[in-house]
Amino acid sequence: MTPPLRVAFFGSPDFAVPVLDRLLEEHEVRLVVARPDAPAGRGLAVRRPPVARRADEAGVPVAQPTRLRGDEEFRARLAAEGLDVAVTTAYGAILPRSLLEVPRHGFLNAHASLLPELRGAAPVQWALIRGYARTGVTVMQTDVGMDTGPIRYRLETEIGPDETAPELFARLAPLSARAISEALALLARGDLPSTPQDDARATAAPLLTKEDGHLDWSDPAPAVHDRWRGVLAWPGARFAHDGRRVRVDRMRLVARDGSEGAPGTVLGVAPDGVTVACGAGRVRLERVTPPGRPSVDAGAWAHGAHLKEGDRLA
Repeated sequence: MTPPLRVAFFGSPDFAVPVLDRLLEEHEVRLVVARPDAPAGRGLAVRRPPVARRADEAGVPVAQPTRLRGDEEFRARLAAEGLDVAVTTAYGAILPRSLLEVPRHGFLNAHASLLPELRGAAPVQWALIRGYARTGVTVMQTDVGMDTGPIRYRLETEIGPDETAPELFARLAPLSARAISEALALLARGDLPSTPQDDARATAAPLLTKEDGHLDWSDPAPAVHDRWRGVLAWPGARFAHDGRRVRVDRMRLVARDGSEGAPGTVLGVAPDGVTVACGAGRVRLERVTPPGRPSVDAGAWAHGAHLKEGDRLA
């Protein structure tokens, strides 16, 4: 049995906590690095990142540098730990070369896509928006580029046809923990392969913007449904009715093909939802959030908004 590795872990959100938990079980975690505490939520109360809270519970030292580039004090602290390797998962900042050279085996990053596809900050969301049938977790050797380092290990998984971003995040978090665990076991034995990425196959997965949540009814129904799945957590999928933006909380793909009316036309209003024509095919809105109101069944919203068959949504 190989001895545990001396590890530093860089991560911040809930998604990264399962990776930290696995490292705590299997290795010697010398330091946890998270983003600084910051205001969050409607009350803008200062909150500690979930990874930092979990490290506190485990009694592991936590560092929260405001910037990494040029912070010689932090680099010295990292070097003093005598690290075999550092692991990153959803840390949220680019690492400078001066830090990448500190651990004996450098930094390994668990990235939630099958690299070189979906390089960037939002691979889970863009996999859904683009209608991917498969995704996974790639353990990559971190370099100074944006998810461009050599591939060390990967695990794949299918994406369900109705799976949403929150659901896929929930599945990929433990998969990331498993990928890191298996990769570090191979690294400790000297058996972890390294394969350069094919840059010609690379695609981008940039941070989402509020505009990414706009539903374009002229798209085919599967694309409208896929966008809703991908932006559900944030910024949310929205359409306009009577000049006001309405958020879609639950949607179903009704038909992929056929021309049922001009895009955005309401084809039916019923207790189980509002059926809307797309560029090809139809979707059903099942639950929505009108401006300034709580989430409600789409049929009830349509009744209150006097929505009827033949009306148009923008």
